Amino acid sequence: MADSPCADSAQQGTREVPQAHGAVQGDAVRGRHVSVVIVGAGFSGLGTAIRLLREGYRDVLILERADEVGGAWRDNTYPGCACDVPSRLYSFSFAPNPMWSRRFAPSAEIEQYLRRCVDEYNLMPSLRLGCELQRAAWDPERQRWDLRTSEGPLTAGLLVLAQGPLSEPTVPSLPGLDGFTGEEFHSARWRHDLDLSTKRVGVIGTGASAIQFVPHLQRTARQVTVFQRTPPWIAPRRDRPIPQWQRRLFQLAPPVQRLSRGWEYAAREATLPALLGNRTMAAFGRREALAHLGRQVADPELRAKLTPDYALGCKRVLLSDDYYPALGRPNVDVVTDPITRIGSDAVFTAPASAARDGEADARHPVDVLIYGTGFRVTDATYSQHVIGADGRSLDEVWQGSPQAHLGTTVAGFPNLFLMAGPNTGVGHTSLIYMIESQIDYLLSCLRLMRSRGLAAVEVRAEVQRVFNAELQKRMAPTVWAAGGCVGWYQDRTGRITSIWPEPTWRFRRRLRTFDPRQYELTVERDAPPALAPVGPGRTDS
Repeated sequence: MADSPCADSAQQGTREVPQAHGAVQGDAVRGRHVSVVIVGAGFSGLGTAIRLLREGYRDVLILERADEVGGAWRDNTYPGCACDVPSRLYSFSFAPNPMWSRRFAPSAEIEQYLRRCVDEYNLMPSLRLGCELQRAAWDPERQRWDLRTSEGPLTAGLLVLAQGPLSEPTVPSLPGLDGFTGEEFHSARWRHDLDLSTKRVGVIGTGASAIQFVPHLQRTARQVTVFQRTPPWIAPRRDRPIPQWQRRLFQLAPPVQRLSRGWEYAAREATLPALLGNRTMAAFGRREALAHLGRQVADPELRAKLTPDYALGCKRVLLSDDYYPALGRPNVDVVTDPITRIGSDAVFTAPASAARDGEADARHPVDVLIYGTGFRVTDATYSQHVIGADGRSLDEVWQGSPQAHLGTTVAGFPNLFLMAGPNTGVGHTSLIYMIESQIDYLLSCLRLMRSRGLAAVEVRAEVQRVFNAELQKRMAPTVWAAGGCVGWYQDRTGRITSIWPEPTWRFRRRLRTFDPRQYELTVERDAPPALAPVGPGRTDS
């Protein structure tokens, strides 16, 4: 990427108002100015807050609209919910957990891990639970963010959006859905109060969540009908309990756990060429997945329905040892014909080639509908409520195609940092690795702002444009762009704006140091730097 020096500009800055710290409750939010406001209390938000506090920054506030921390692992409580990244990688590098019970941790354990992080790093004084960010607008005159929350207004020197890509469930828009008289819910809003033992359950969607909860439904519901639009590629999961001796070893010898984590990272990274266009490795993965399907599904008709017709990895490769067997049980049907409409107590389908005649539609009686239809990854609603320097929202600037520099900063939006932003997703390893890289970048920026007395930093539009043009060029030979499928990796314009098309270590290397030449820098003239830490600073590697 071409770099050139940018000129400094001096504008009127904001003056930080000292605040008493403690539990952030009630009116403690209203009218307050905070150096750094973080939105979201999942992995991104909590990790950012921990590193800021360890660096010495004390004026930090985390806004969380829910009443508990945990993000996606708080919200997703459906039966069988677990991570599809090995436990050894699915934790902060600075807060390893030696006590994971399984190779792939269940959701409840991950949520408990995040709660322990809150306690161990004393985050409660910086947390405001049940407080939703409703609008954020940059004030160019005072060089700060004006925030409207459900608890009242406040201002921020720097805003970190850490809601995560799996925070807003997607519910399909289907004809007649409003007239359905049974129960319906998204997998991220599971109804544990419903007794499904006498129910006919319809499942719409066959993504990562569905392959985990469908085996449970098969065992508990009277009848399950899976409405499949596109069959996923599924590889063996090979989950297993972690023996007690190994947990104890990790607890007593942290270097051994770090070595194990490093080995797991390297092993996952070694699979990436299959997704970047290496045909030999892709063919090997395809053979393994097809062999897995052949071993677990004996019925040739069902096996044909479950065989993908697109390249392995074009959609996320899923891991399961019990999904295929569940589909072969007598109380489960797999329907691949398109849904035409929803009736009061049934789902209607018709072959794609048939005339859309209601009388010809097949009727599938259901008492309960469950949506395993994923999340709003590329069109999250928060982008409508974040207003930049020119009065336009992120949604208006992006126009359906989210773009940022290094997935983290956006031209026209000073002092705004996105965690797990555009093109930071990964299909083969842990997203936490990417998030920690972004946190390092944020800390590097804050050190620069502190040392130079800066009020604001804003990535130059040309720098962002060149970065994204190069990114899309690298994307062209990958399976996500050339694999022949449509999925959540793509935005509504067809661009791949969710996934990172290189080894993750390259992402970390690019974000290791904040480069001021890529940014417009605004100097604080009339007040001390608003982002200076309180107390002695500390640098964590």
